[in-house]
Amino acid sequence: MWEYTDRVKDHFLNPRNVGTLDDADGVGEVGSLACGDALTLYIKVKDGIVTDAKFQTFGCASAIASSSALTEILIGKTVEEAEALTNKDIAEYLGGLPREKMHCSVMGQEALEQALKNMRGEAPSKMEHSHEGTLICECFGVFDEEILRAIKENDLKTVEDITNFTKAGGGCGKCIDDLERLLTEARGEGVCPAPSSEPSFPAQGMTNIERMHLIESVIDDEVRPMLQADGGDIRLMDIDRETVMVKFIGMCSNCPSSHLTLQNVVEAKLREKVDPNIVVREG
Repeated sequence: MWEYTDRVKDHFLNPRNVGTLDDADGVGEVGSLACGDALTLYIKVKDGIVTDAKFQTFGCASAIASSSALTEILIGKTVEEAEALTNKDIAEYLGGLPREKMHCSVMGQEALEQALKNMRGEAPSKMEHSHEGTLICECFGVFDEEILRAIKENDLKTVEDITNFTKAGGGCGKCIDDLERLLTEARGEGVCPAPSSEPSFPAQGMTNIERMHLIESVIDDEVRPMLQADGGDIRLMDIDRETVMVKFIGMCSNCPSSHLTLQNVVEAKLREKVDPNIVVREG
């Protein structure tokens, strides 16, 4: 018997915002009745704010509670804030979910992402697996890219963890070997990259937020200690696409050549560690 928090029980027994929105700006539909869980999320947006959200779901108590919680979290959020929501936010709002039921919160995150894409005209309301990923779990229709994402975002360690978060492996079990392989791949063990004529850089495939965090990390961990050793410092001022604005502190104010040299050093480090197209400017 699962141990549910009082908040999970409350949202299951008294779900909020159940229903549809005929004038929804975005609709996200994930899962299927054949797989045992299905969720349709409707959102209404005005002036960049989610003003209403409703849901219809078929599933267990955790699926209903997660869907209800998601709508409560969403209403009043800006679109940018909604984009940043993850399954962890849903689970935390509910005071936690049994690990075996975390896939319900993941379903909520996927429905939200689909609804936002639908709002922008980037995708139909129903999720279509038209991507380049490989189908791993035939029983529940889970693709490798979904599994790798779940491993990365939730720091999954075992096949059981993957099943808890994605349902992959929870049916016939034929995909267990593939799940083990994906765990190894996610840890970077024993993976031979395919030959490519193009150099590979860490920022490729990253979201803008992940890319910004990587830039901040390189500056904090590699550039700043070097400058502090010489009595100086650096402050990250702004990031605008491939342009990184910095300010050097404690350096000779009348030594532009020194600043130019430091600027080139920082630029070279960020090009090596993040993106070869980065340009560093002092502002």
